[in-house]
Amino acid sequence: MPRILRLLITGGGTGGHTYPALTTLTAVQRRNVPHDVLWVGTANGLEARITAEHGIPFKAITTGKLRRRPNLRELGTNLVDVFRVPLGVAQAVGHAARYLPDVVLSTGGYVAVPIGVAARLIRRPLVMHEQTTVVGLANRILSRLATRIALSHESSLDYLPASARAKAVVTGNPVRPELLRGDRAAAYDHFGLTFEVPLIYVTGGAQGSKQINTLIAESLPTLLQHAQIVHQCGPAWIEHMRAVPLPPGLAGRYHPVPYVGAELPDLVAAADVVVSRAGAGTVSELTAVGNPSVLIPLIPSGGDEQRKNAAYLASAGAARALLEPRPTAQDLLGELMPLLADPAMRGAMAQAARKLGRVDAADALCDVLLEVAQVR
Repeated sequence: MPRILRLLITGGGTGGHTYPALTTLTAVQRRNVPHDVLWVGTANGLEARITAEHGIPFKAITTGKLRRRPNLRELGTNLVDVFRVPLGVAQAVGHAARYLPDVVLSTGGYVAVPIGVAARLIRRPLVMHEQTTVVGLANRILSRLATRIALSHESSLDYLPASARAKAVVTGNPVRPELLRGDRAAAYDHFGLTFEVPLIYVTGGAQGSKQINTLIAESLPTLLQHAQIVHQCGPAWIEHMRAVPLPPGLAGRYHPVPYVGAELPDLVAAADVVVSRAGAGTVSELTAVGNPSVLIPLIPSGGDEQRKNAAYLASAGAARALLEPRPTAQDLLGELMPLLADPAMRGAMAQAARKLGRVDAADALCDVLLEVAQVR
């Protein structure tokens, strides 16, 4: 009988931590390796819903998030979370000891620390994956415990403790494979678009972004003279964006939607320019597909990761970035208008983005897991 790979996955809270793990598991499933999997996360994190949807065995633990610069409102929560961490470690050790994995994959988030500690305590190899250009606090802790460290960007090496750098390998950040198979014509049909002007896809994430929505609303009179826009504004903002006054004769170029679902691969394939945040998942998807983009990072974010992600792409010519905390509509137009007017500029930016992308990242991370687990 062939050996069964026992894989324990931890990581979650947000899509940026959850989807890379799910995509890597899909890569494992494509291999001719018998396997068994257990995912450990928090009961109220995105990972709980995703594992239920995909039929993945799941165990919940209690853990806390330590806020490095808590405000007065968060001080009490921080104090409570300090006491939750030891409980989470105890629960993690129990789950890991009963499951006895061949290898543990951690994709980050505060839930990953207890499992990383548990892996060390029961002497099981840990593969830690970092999605952002900056190594977050949880992963800086885990890097000292990890057997191997998988990075999305080579520049992340500088953020690791010196003693951990020899264990690191650059795999890229796994991107959902369906995102690479978009149909441009299908997006034009779905949204009723025209080939007369470029297409801008605007997104602030599943719930939308007040900052991005406001900037777009103020910019529409100018933008719609030169482009058409599909704007994922979030369910709470859809009526507001539909009520924004539009220039006469150009209203048909603006398509606000609450959420983009299965049509996302087609939309990113069709987009001439993307306006978005600069989270790790977004950056990986933009570079894998090769989308020119204008990035508006969320500020502040823990460790200022989004602004550093945006600056990283901008320095490589793969994006334009609004790095100031409060950009104006004129700032946004100043970055967008040259791109809309110059297809060659967009083409050069797309090429630079693709040079940073890793479409094989899930398979590369899968190879690391199998190597560490000594399963081939």
